[in-house]
This record gives sequence, C-alpha cells and structure tokens, in this order.
Amino acid sequence: MNKLAIISGTSGLIGMQLLHELLKGSTYDTVISVGRRTLALKHDKLIQLEVDFKEIINLDWESKLRDADLGGIVFPIVQAIKDKKVDIHAFCALGTTIKAAGSKEKFYMVDHDFVFNFAKWVFELGAKRFMYVSAMSANPQSKIYYNSVKGEIEEDLKVIHFDYLGIFQPSLLLGSRSEFRLGEEVAKILSKPISWLKILNSIRPIYDYKVAKAMIFHANEAKNVKVEVVQSKEMQAF
Repeated sequence: MNKLAIISGTSGLIGMQLLHELLKGSTYDTVISVGRRTLALKHDKLIQLEVDFKEIINLDWESKLRDADLGGIVFPIVQAIKDKKVDIHAFCALGTTIKAAGSKEKFYMVDHDFVFNFAKWVFELGAKRFMYVSAMSANPQSKIYYNSVKGEIEEDLKVIHFDYLGIFQPSLLLGSRSEFRLGEEVAKILSKPISWLKILNSIRPIYDYKVAKAMIFHANEAKNVKVEVVQSKEMQAF
C-alpha cells in the first residue's frame, strides 16, 4: 500500500523542516501540503492545497486536488483515497503566538480550532496516524494561557479515534525563523551553556530538524499504544 503524508503549518519553523524531510525521504510517495496560502515551492511528489481551516471539514477535497493537478499525478491519488487503498499519515505543525495573532481569541482559533478542524478532516479522509507539535509545558490547567490552550487541544485530539496519536512536546526551538522573537533570542543565549554541555536534555533547546525527524520516525514505527507523548529529551537523539 502506498503512503501519503498530509501536512499543515508548513510556513512555520517545524513545518518547513517537516516538509523538507518528507520530500527528500523515500517513505512517502506523495505529500499534500494544506495551508491558507501556497508556498513558492515545486516538487514531483508535492501537491499544495489552499484551504480555509474554519471550513476545512466541508472541503470538496476531490475538486481541490484535481484543480491542483499539474503533472497528471492526482487522479490515482484521488482514487486511492476513495478506495481506501493508501496509508495516510497526517502531520500538524499549526501554531502561532498571541502577539502574532493579535488577541487571545485569534490565538485560540489557530492553536485550538484550526488544529482540531484539520484533525477531524484528515480522519474523515482516512488518516490512521496523526502527529501534532505541541509544547513542553502544555497543561489544560496551566495559568499561562499559551500552555493551557496547548494542553486543551492535546486532550481534544484524543477524542478522535486515530490508530495512533503522537503528541510532540519540544522545548525552546532552534532554527531560522521568519520573525524575530526577543524573548526566545534571550532564552537561547542564556541556555547555550546547557546545549554545549549536552546536559538537562529535557529542557535544553532543540533544533527544528530534530523534531521533524522524530515525528516521521514515530509515524512509521510499530506501536502498541493509541496515544504517545514524545518529550523533548527523546527527540534530541535525532
């Protein structure tokens, strides 16, 4: 059975690395990138879909795929999805900050509602495995709003009956962001001695590509659990 990867959040730090790893690897035959806008990127096995995450559950995905067909590769993919003859893995790196979103309400919409809508959509499409990038301090009971929202969506994703739900909780991320975040830059400087000494794996900063590689590894590893929380220290090995 062929393998299909569906990914959201490719404009972000981990999402970009995930897309890169998925395209260069041989595990997946086709990669569908779902986003509010398309990327300036072309690849033989990449299909990009522009979607509204508010309404994605009602998406006419078949028409969207056919509209995106540039090289005649879509027809067999559409048929394989309809016939459930393709193994679908979904990767979600959707996320923002309250500052970037503009308000707590808009932040919640992206980090909770959009994530949940995407998960429901891929499940209905036939995805058996779902990998989600959360945060190290995710906790629905947290007094810190960011952490509480991350914790809430973790719990809500468990309601969707995927064969496997992987929740990845990285610590401070290292990589090339398109936006400047003062707090993160200060934290990176202060935590450099920890990185150099390779101690305190659970809290030391982690590179984006390590998270991406860990997600793909766990997506394809045989599992005897329905839900798995993968902590930052476990991803450091990648």
